[in-house]
Amino acid sequence: MEDTERTEEAFAVCRDMLAQFRAEAAKRVVGQQAVLDGILMALIAGGHVLLEGVPGLAKTLAVKTCADMSGLSFKRVQFTPDLLPADITGTLVYEQQTGAFSVHKGPVFANVLLADEINRAPAKVQSALLEAMAEKQVTIGETSYPLPEPFFVLATQNPIEQEGTYDLPEAELDRFLIKLIVPYPSFAEEVQIVQKGGALETAAVNTVLAPERLLYLRRLLEQVVCDEKITEYIVSITGITRPAAGRKAAGKLSVSAAKNRDDIWKYLAYGASPRASIALCRCAKVQALFAGRPFVLPEDVKQAAPAVLRHRLVLSYEAAADGVTADSLIAKILSLLPVP
Repeated sequence: MEDTERTEEAFAVCRDMLAQFRAEAAKRVVGQQAVLDGILMALIAGGHVLLEGVPGLAKTLAVKTCADMSGLSFKRVQFTPDLLPADITGTLVYEQQTGAFSVHKGPVFANVLLADEINRAPAKVQSALLEAMAEKQVTIGETSYPLPEPFFVLATQNPIEQEGTYDLPEAELDRFLIKLIVPYPSFAEEVQIVQKGGALETAAVNTVLAPERLLYLRRLLEQVVCDEKITEYIVSITGITRPAAGRKAAGKLSVSAAKNRDDIWKYLAYGASPRASIALCRCAKVQALFAGRPFVLPEDVKQAAPAVLRHRLVLSYEAAADGVTADSLIAKILSLLPVP
């Protein structure tokens, strides 16, 4: 009984801590609650974030604010077409006095790396960044060096301007835990932004999520229970996005819902991998943590699904022709699959 009470108290403290995090973030970032919560979700879950939005929506400010409030080291790299892998990972520098080479580590050796306009970098740079994201290490010369722990890549990309950009490889996209869409602020929020002006960027924030607290939240996350039925629900969501394997998952649909299943498959070229199932389960656990609960509900899965899946679905040409988006497909999938 005492252990249960301690667990409930720990989750309640966690909920209060997260509320404090949001209040501190509001000192610099007006609105964008879903974006801030998404970044915080990735910090706790231990994954990378891709942010998409037009310039001027405080993407960089949101990332830097979260880094400042977590007490983690922060580096920013502006991606350009002439960027080289060594500009990110570092390089070997010849020391004339000693006649030997020394290692000059690049900006990737930080807890939080902001890759600004990531889709402007060529394939070699993307390859070097993929090693850092996937293996938590970089290779300089013939030696591999581990990156600091924790290590997060928070990348931004502009969805409008296409000149001088490169499509991110699917393998790299799959390494991002979530993709967040940064919307325009509301009328009232924009009025507040204009009134405060540059004071927002210079506002001081307190360290409310120090590294030791982050580790505590991660340990608490491992105590969140995901029932087997919820796990099967998660696998059904990702499974039905695979046009071939999805036909097996379709057997779980109701008769009326089964009539609409072809509307999903005809718009999908490739679906989500098992890594997506793992990510969705982990993010659903963080949603439960946000609510101060030690167990996952179907609503947690539904809330996390768009951010986890939208960048992992490869749409068909027919989807582009009909103006169908990944988010609309995800919403349809969630409406078709029965909730446990």
